[in-house]
Amino acid sequence: MNLRIQSVGPWPMNSYALVCPVTQQSALIDPGADPDALLAMLGDTTAVAILLTHTHPDHIGALEAVRARLGVPVLAHPGPYVAGATPHVDRTLADGELIAIGNSALRAQYTPGHTADMISYLIVGTPIAIVGDTLFDGGPGRTRSAEDFRTTLRTLRDIILNWPDETICHPGHGPAFRLGDRRAAIERFLARDHGDFAGDATWES
Repeated sequence: MNLRIQSVGPWPMNSYALVCPVTQQSALIDPGADPDALLAMLGDTTAVAILLTHTHPDHIGALEAVRARLGVPVLAHPGPYVAGATPHVDRTLADGELIAIGNSALRAQYTPGHTADMISYLIVGTPIAIVGDTLFDGGPGRTRSAEDFRTTLRTLRDIILNWPDETICHPGHGPAFRLGDRRAAIERFLARDHGDFAGDATWES
């Protein structure tokens, strides 16, 4: 499956298009802003779905505009969604569910912590993972409570570190990175006593 990336919005945020090279069917992930740029990224492919990693405003800001123009279903976590978010979701995704995009497929994997509705998407048969704000090259996604931070630690320990070193993680902000290049730092991070921490963290903090 071919991966396309478009940086949108003021932060900025990474939107992704996944395209089956055989059928040219595509899926758009996280329409955060700038509908015209997102549609240009899709090009002459045939969009079949819009997928959400989570429902923070910077990831769904253009959702309704893009949904109206593409006329395709929105797939997302069943919730609860981020406070104040009321996305139009046509179908909810179960943990581990496969999503066909032409002759290719994605696997949805719940990776909560940054939000309760966080999903990562792993492209079947490749080392590519779209991880939203689950983790970044420099650290985990920001948390707003100690409970959320503890959830992030469980997600890192029980899910992320079970992925192969070759996994290329494509986050919602910033550059992609190879999981194996960050594994030792994440393991050291998990070994520390963080107490009741919440907020922004780096792998070295």
